[in-house]
Amino acid sequence: MNMKASYCSFDLIFKQASGTSRGVLTTKESWFIKIEDGTQWGIGECGILRGLSSDDVEDYEQRIKWACEHISLGLEALCESLLAYPSIVFGLEQAFMSLNSDHPFQLFDTAFSRGDSPIQINGLIWMGDQEFMKRQIDDKLSAGVRCIKIKVGAIDFSKELELIKYVRTKSNTIEIRLDANGGFSRSNALERLEVLSTYKIHSIEQPLKPQFINELAQVAKTSPIPIALDESLIGLNNPIEQQELLELIKPHYIILKPSFIGGIRGSLKWIKHANALNIGWWVTSALESNIGLNAIAQWTSTLGNELPQGLGTGSLFTNNFSSPLTVVNDELYYKKSLTWESQKIKELCI
Repeated sequence: MNMKASYCSFDLIFKQASGTSRGVLTTKESWFIKIEDGTQWGIGECGILRGLSSDDVEDYEQRIKWACEHISLGLEALCESLLAYPSIVFGLEQAFMSLNSDHPFQLFDTAFSRGDSPIQINGLIWMGDQEFMKRQIDDKLSAGVRCIKIKVGAIDFSKELELIKYVRTKSNTIEIRLDANGGFSRSNALERLEVLSTYKIHSIEQPLKPQFINELAQVAKTSPIPIALDESLIGLNNPIEQQELLELIKPHYIILKPSFIGGIRGSLKWIKHANALNIGWWVTSALESNIGLNAIAQWTSTLGNELPQGLGTGSLFTNNFSSPLTVVNDELYYKKSLTWESQKIKELCI
């Protein structure tokens, strides 16, 4: 085996400033690992989000460099050594799958990756002022989106209620998911959930911050809206700790972001725990480029989960890599008639 690996950073540029729980973003930092073995090559994206990822640490680049210098150790040994760096683990998983595939971007053989079957996704409503969010809602409803996800906890709660009420005046059937990003307080969470429940809400992600474990357990027990955990999963790599968290809080759902929880191997551990406890789940991307999104979507298509997934962020960037990934209304397609920007991607990390 004569493998060599290289890495590079790449700033994705948003088409328009996008509001998130981390503030307003104009760029998104990504890192890529490229493995070469003779004429074969593979690429993987390390999708870190500063301020949220557990591996947002000073020596992040040094750990990617170390992984590339020791690529001959193989995937299993590298991942074991990099357990505390979940985004790098996922980047390595992608790069090795890409290297060992007949085509660098055909990572799994499924109906989705063959272009025969789409994945249903939720339509994401980005944070902003009330009018901006209302315009997004109108666009999603006009497109026939069946499930929308609205961020709450960022603007005045009464205005957020007006937005949700607005959705219900337009459609009584669309599924509404909410994401609080830990924005509620221990004193107002249950009161707000009671009010929100009158609008037929499917679920709400992370009503309280992850550190409030006992309070989250109480909320999950008494809330009239099903509770989903997202940020609470970040940084928990020990299977015993994972199981204990789910057994204590007993959420109705968990949200799997492979870049944040140790890639495919880390996500599968959470799925195993969730299935054993009868907890639902779905997969969400985390502002990756089309390289990372492709890996997440193809892997998701192997799981047989029929809930809408959170995979529609590839069109946000001005400098994303052209690919067969296409969103039509509320479905993500892998359109074989479209091609990857293979040469540009191959030249990354030179």
